[in-house]
Amino acid sequence: MITKEGNKLYYYTLQKKKKDIYDAVAAAAAKAYPEIEAAEFTVEEPREKEHGDFAANAAMLLAKRMKKNPREIAQNIVQNIDAASVGAEKVEIAGPGFINFTLDRSYICGVLGEIEALGADYANVDTGHGKNVMIEFVSANPTGPMHMGNARGGALGDTLANVLKKANWNVTREFYINDAGAQIEKFGKSLEGRYIQILKGEDAVEFDPEWYQGEDIRVHAQNYIDLYGNSLLEMDSAERREKLIGYALELNINSLHETLERYGINYDVWFRESTLHESGQVRETIDLLSARGKTYEQDGAIWLKSTEFGCEKDDVLVRQNGIPTYFAADIAYHRNKIEKRGYDLCINIWGADHHGHIARMKGALEALGIDSEKLVVLTIQLVRLMSNNEIVRMSKRTGKMITLSDLIDDIGVDAARFFFNMRAAGSHMDFDLDLAVEQSNDNPVFYVQYAHARICSIIRLLENEGVSVPEMKDVDTSVLQAAEEFELMRRLAELPDEIENAAESFEPSHLTRYVMDLAGAFHSFYSACRVKDNDEKVRDARLKLVYSTRVVIKIVLDILGVSAPEQM
Repeated sequence: MITKEGNKLYYYTLQKKKKDIYDAVAAAAAKAYPEIEAAEFTVEEPREKEHGDFAANAAMLLAKRMKKNPREIAQNIVQNIDAASVGAEKVEIAGPGFINFTLDRSYICGVLGEIEALGADYANVDTGHGKNVMIEFVSANPTGPMHMGNARGGALGDTLANVLKKANWNVTREFYINDAGAQIEKFGKSLEGRYIQILKGEDAVEFDPEWYQGEDIRVHAQNYIDLYGNSLLEMDSAERREKLIGYALELNINSLHETLERYGINYDVWFRESTLHESGQVRETIDLLSARGKTYEQDGAIWLKSTEFGCEKDDVLVRQNGIPTYFAADIAYHRNKIEKRGYDLCINIWGADHHGHIARMKGALEALGIDSEKLVVLTIQLVRLMSNNEIVRMSKRTGKMITLSDLIDDIGVDAARFFFNMRAAGSHMDFDLDLAVEQSNDNPVFYVQYAHARICSIIRLLENEGVSVPEMKDVDTSVLQAAEEFELMRRLAELPDEIENAAESFEPSHLTRYVMDLAGAFHSFYSACRVKDNDEKVRDARLKLVYSTRVVIKIVLDILGVSAPEQM
């Protein structure tokens, strides 16, 4: 299963074997019927295991063209196939004319040697070719706590980063801190209002419905007073807001750091929007757009010709007061990522409400002469928290909107990260809080973790009896004959393909489905095949199989950012 080229190990996956079989069938059909134009056919895994590992429908498609019996055509194709050349133990005709391939069992068993050789590097693939990718995700406004959208985006973004790293991308995780612009102005007004109300009474400042209304604003104002008293009352409003923002903003950013680290996310870069303004990159970007003829002035403002790249209306880049808009800063930020820092690919994870912003941003990049294909935007749909079949909007503990920190406290990091990656990012999601903490096989994360812990228990019990996991050279895989054994090995051999699929589609949910199926295959094996009470050859071969399963489960759980417990 393993060949060596330089210092790299390369694997042969089931998908590659599927292509080998397709090519062999196509060549055999062309040899048997050279006068007939080739037809596209499929090679799929049969639903029934007794029909082999792969089935091709080429004969039936040719039969329609030739108006002949498909089984006769299949027979002529099979006569031109060398089973050994595609690693098949046998090639048979079934049903109306399917050509079924059963792989050589030594090929399937070879996955155990590959896992032994590669360890945690098993299923490393090369879709990224060492290119640089930046994933920017969460990027919550630092004006308050993180919500469920941030929780889902965090789990997706961090797991995707792990997937791409496994696929040989050079990955950077980045958090974009919106520490400039309208939301910070609103933050300052909110803090100032609450500060004055606490010191001078509720009627001292009329309540403004535009303020941020979370309790965290009031808490910040009170804490500032506890530290510094009424020292800001005599200042003018602008200076007072600046002081309050300077105090509260850093506390909020530190809180973002702490909460995300609790969630298992460690960013490589925390990039501040304010640096784009301070360095002049926002103005520079606007000037470049103007120089390329992509802007115009109207009503004292500078506008981007967004309609030229398919948008419904043009966008303001600089307001009448001379202050650049958030969109202008966002364009400068993406230019910074792609042009100045040189990333080959930039992936953004945004809420579904930002969907309309994608075309605007890609168009703005093209207007700058930057290849917009270097920007990929994944949008995530809303999450509904459910308990007792009812929607949950408030924390039982605090009586307030549930935050990411609340979710971690209530169900733990493992359940949160696993559940959020069970659905495609673009699908709506109902998150069952009761199921997430249930210790039963109905809880998918428990089901997978229990498989890992059960394997650890098997290995531990045998080690106590002086039996250790054997090396592959000492294992006789010919004694592995049970259907459950081969199904488990097939699942192990599927991981490289699953990594490739997840990396190419930017969709980590491939891996939660995969590891649940793998755990299911292990539990079926465990029920049918005893490891301990067997003759020595069978015991060692099965011990090697379960150890390899443990390695693969842990690889996937590590990618998901979920722990792999050794005892439960």
